[in-house]
Amino acid sequence: MNLRISFNGASRNVTGSCYLVETTGMKILIDCGLFQEHHLTNRNWERFPFNPEDIDVLLLTHAHLDHCGRIPKLVKDGFNGPIYCTSATSDITQIVLRDSAKLQEEDAKFKRKRHQREKRKVEHPVVPLYTIEEAENSFKCFRSIKYRDTIDLRNGVSCEFFDAGHILGSSMIRLKINKNGTERVVIFSGDIGRDNTPILKDPTPFDAADYVIMESTYGDRESASAVNLIKDFSDIVNKTIAAGGNVLIPSFAVERSQEVLYRLEELVHRNLIPKVPIFIDSPMAINVTGVFQNHTELFDEDAAKLLRKDRNLWDLQGLNVCRTSDESKEINLMRDPAIIIAGSGMCTGGRIKHHLVNNIMRPESTVLFVGYQAVGTLGRQLVEGKEIVRILGTLYSVKAKIVRLDGFSAHADSRELLSWIARFTHRKPHTVFLTHGDENAARKLAEKINTQLAIKTVIMFFPAQKKLIGMDSSR
Repeated sequence: MNLRISFNGASRNVTGSCYLVETTGMKILIDCGLFQEHHLTNRNWERFPFNPEDIDVLLLTHAHLDHCGRIPKLVKDGFNGPIYCTSATSDITQIVLRDSAKLQEEDAKFKRKRHQREKRKVEHPVVPLYTIEEAENSFKCFRSIKYRDTIDLRNGVSCEFFDAGHILGSSMIRLKINKNGTERVVIFSGDIGRDNTPILKDPTPFDAADYVIMESTYGDRESASAVNLIKDFSDIVNKTIAAGGNVLIPSFAVERSQEVLYRLEELVHRNLIPKVPIFIDSPMAINVTGVFQNHTELFDEDAAKLLRKDRNLWDLQGLNVCRTSDESKEINLMRDPAIIIAGSGMCTGGRIKHHLVNNIMRPESTVLFVGYQAVGTLGRQLVEGKEIVRILGTLYSVKAKIVRLDGFSAHADSRELLSWIARFTHRKPHTVFLTHGDENAARKLAEKINTQLAIKTVIMFFPAQKKLIGMDSSR
């Protein structure tokens, strides 16, 4: 049996997930994500290390940009096959890609104006990676599937999707390749969610596979418990409001914004924080919240129980939704303290940058990070304590308090990752390939899997385009 997997992103970094599976008569792509680390973004513009026209099918684990963000480019460059994913993932991905294209068009326009104003000479014209029209053109390829349904792809290859518990509709993918009576099972973990995360069901456990391609984002740390998270979150809000400042929460529009609102509803309901204006300043997050309301069948029992009590999970007293840029600008005219949730989660673009401009030099304000900050992003610079940062082309001294709460993360921590892979007891994987993690996180997780579980573990490296893993029938 000839089976090769090439790793075309997320190798010793956490964005750009893209894996090519080649077996007899088939080429299958798993994810096609955007590189978001500042020092890697040029890779988004490079030619794919494979011919998009040759790809038979794309299997999409979930709707985060680092997993779906290059799909419009893939289609533009010649891919015309089906894209299989869950219905929720399809709905959210279309919102995310349309928003990504809009931001790229706006950012390109803004940079062209700035270069013209600065009379800067540029080597290449500033254009978006893809336009809104090109993003929407890719939507024709999407095909919705249900969890645990078997899809027969071709030539003895089939796949199934399982709940990853990471974001709404997120999936782990099990590939089965049958050839001449020999079967190989390959599992792609996608991004693995945390146990007992609000709203979502827990990640699916497996007990058998030949090979596992596994994420390692938080392979080097353990996250706060739910009890500690509530206490820490309420303390941060109370201290900032008492000081007369704003709480800025740079938040990913998918899942993180909804969980933050869910937790805020709990804090307000229990009178743990004062009633202050709460703004969700992200049209995309507002639209995604609508998708959540349309897919309540994916909720865990706790969230379903609240719904049965007619308690709207996001019907917060004092909540204001800001769809237009004018509504966003009005927030900064307010004198009273407020909680402002805005994208993007790593401060790489979006409305959060404008709120940072108005708050970063205010000692009474707090910038609260609730998600992973990739190397090179503005968010990473802030959590690492950089004292002067560039925002929208201008340098600012960082006077606001910078806080990170890992308990909000949608990624399993090191303990949960190890627990997930430890459940492969019926048939241990021959090899676990670690991706989607900084080198230190991947290395620490690999050490634990090797020593505690005695499973061969390999950390993928870049240039991933040239790294092929060969697997023959001898295992």
